[in-house]
Amino acid sequence: MELSGCGTALVTPFTRAGGVDEAALRSLVNWQVESGIRFLVPTGSTGEACALSEEEFLRVVRIVVEAADGRVPVFVGCSHNTTRQAVERVKTLQKVSGVNGVLTANPYYTKPTQEGQYQHFRAIAEATHLSVLIYNIPSRTGINLLPETTARLADIPNIVGVKESSGNLQQITELINMVPRRFAVLSGDDNLVLPVLAVGGAGLVSVAANAIPAEMSAMVDAALGNDWERARSLCRKYYDLILANFSEPNPQPIKCVLAMMGRIEELYRLPLLPVEAKTRARLERVAEHLGLVTHAHTHELHAK
Repeated sequence: MELSGCGTALVTPFTRAGGVDEAALRSLVNWQVESGIRFLVPTGSTGEACALSEEEFLRVVRIVVEAADGRVPVFVGCSHNTTRQAVERVKTLQKVSGVNGVLTANPYYTKPTQEGQYQHFRAIAEATHLSVLIYNIPSRTGINLLPETTARLADIPNIVGVKESSGNLQQITELINMVPRRFAVLSGDDNLVLPVLAVGGAGLVSVAANAIPAEMSAMVDAALGNDWERARSLCRKYYDLILANFSEPNPQPIKCVLAMMGRIEELYRLPLLPVEAKTRARLERVAEHLGLVTHAHTHELHAK
């Protein structure tokens, strides 16, 4: 399966009663697809997967698949720090009709060697017919997947790409020059997407796209189409929002913006919390400047 363009790392909306807000999630998926997003990634770190029960996890996946209705691929966040449990979860997911693939991160906390990581990802891929997208995110897992290890994994037929969130442009460039063209190297960082695309990356898994799906998709498509003037213009326009989304742990800021826009309720599960007052003020300024919300609307939210 070819992966390119802008995909969205979806948030998981919650209700005040404590459950998953299914209506808000369906609405969010429809809006994303209609806005030109190329693929969806539910139940990742942005989707607060660690806070979901197994039943909720599968329910979120089924809702996203149903709402997407085959219009775009769905790659489900599916990570665990032990290989056996990661494999079991993947086997469960492949029974859900409409799931196209999984996004699976380095084993966190256990900190395996490069060979341990290779064997981990290989075991997951060999246990399923689904497409596998590796997720390298050292800031959350404590370990880095080196380019030479990823290049070895690229030889496994159903490992189709990597979401690269190392933040290391030299490493990402080295990787792109090591792997075959069919292997998609996707930026996992909104703020680095243009440099990654410039050296041959295939796309982006975006947090900001939760709130600005059409705009992020247009920026990535412009860069992939070599319209760098348009891509840079869009990046300049939305860069403050992209940075503000990571002023506190993800997905706290992006959920705050979505709540300002009336897309979801601003609800989280511990240990995540509502953003601090200074962050909220910053997000309000950025969102108002971009026309995502009006000053009157944010004032009304404060009044509540």
